[in-house]
Amino acid sequence: MNHDTTTYLRRLAPIVTLLLAVGPATNLVWRGGTGYCFFLLLAFALYGAYTYRHDRSYFAPWCEYRWYTAAMLAPLVVVVLQQPLLGYWAPHQFDALSRLALALPIFLLLSRLPSRRLTVVGWGCALGALAASAWVFIDRPAGGWNDTERLSNYYTNAIPFGDTALLFAFLSIFTFGWDRKARPLALIVKLAALVAGGFVSYLSGTRGGWIAVPVFALLLGVQYGWFSHWKRVVVTLVLLAAAAGALFSTNGIRHRVADASSDFALMQRGDKDTSVGLRLQLWNASVTLFERHPVYGVGKGHLKLALADLAQHGEASQQIVNERAHSDFFSAIAEMGAMGAATLFLLYFGTSVYFWRACRAADTVIRTAACSGLAVSFSTILFGLTIDVLVPIQVVVLISLLTAVFLAIIASRKRELEGSATAH
Repeated sequence: MNHDTTTYLRRLAPIVTLLLAVGPATNLVWRGGTGYCFFLLLAFALYGAYTYRHDRSYFAPWCEYRWYTAAMLAPLVVVVLQQPLLGYWAPHQFDALSRLALALPIFLLLSRLPSRRLTVVGWGCALGALAASAWVFIDRPAGGWNDTERLSNYYTNAIPFGDTALLFAFLSIFTFGWDRKARPLALIVKLAALVAGGFVSYLSGTRGGWIAVPVFALLLGVQYGWFSHWKRVVVTLVLLAAAAGALFSTNGIRHRVADASSDFALMQRGDKDTSVGLRLQLWNASVTLFERHPVYGVGKGHLKLALADLAQHGEASQQIVNERAHSDFFSAIAEMGAMGAATLFLLYFGTSVYFWRACRAADTVIRTAACSGLAVSFSTILFGLTIDVLVPIQVVVLISLLTAVFLAIIASRKRELEGSATAH
């Protein structure tokens, strides 16, 4: 890297550090806050890519992490190609998915910065969890938060709101691995963020998102070596059992579980128009659409029309006519067919494989980034089982940013370690 490049990156580093803290911190309290930070980073990244367009090493991470590159490009490419093939034009369908592709230049820029500059994203996640809890008091309804009045904000419904808060809560603990200075203070703040984010998720009543909690706990055990000795395993299991017992003793959890059990009981008696029953009907209708349009689906953005057509012919209930299938997978197969399913699986693989390979690295910085990245990837998969994660722009931009940052930390740290080894 030449002197001019080094100077540019050195001057840019403090601004990037600020944006990486503010981006996650504002996701649930300021509409568009994460997006503004994302596009500022993109502007810096595009300038850097243009300035150093003749420096092949600048673009090397795209080749080194080729599965990630392909995964971030594929969803947008498939949708762009789908529309002329099916004979329609709906450019607004490019909006959310474009954030995945636009994260690629940002990844290049971040991977050139010192890894210690990028680790501030952990504090951004902790602040995001703490900030989300402000809605508990700011927008509290007269009767308090309950099954009818579920916690959310003015621009997000309860499910993505609670899921994002839960992810922030656990990322606060994952990223504690980077906090070498002022560790007592960092531990207090990040434990507070864990409690705050978990409480927000609880009040939002997002049952589907809670299935990610055991996975997060397992990843934390891998990162911090909780399973390295049988005594640690026992202590971990006891603590998890105690936490689970305490949660399931609360009215909110019991009511949400009871509601699901009641829905299944009613379905067995022939009542399919319950909350769970309608979702299962929606998924079944998505499979029907996939069988009739197996390659490219009915078209991205055309699911509601296709479901309405099924309902009109008596093949589906009018109650399930919806713009989304309430599942990334079923939306993908219905709207984009086999191409959509392949793209979705590529996205899952490409945003997980490099974190998986590094999650047991000896270096603390790399291991922390890898486990944090896996938390983002796995949450995308698990949350997407019962809701469309890849539709709300504020969610997609956050996933794109966090994945790029955590992978860039791995790339940057590896370069630093290699440079240190060469110097000696």
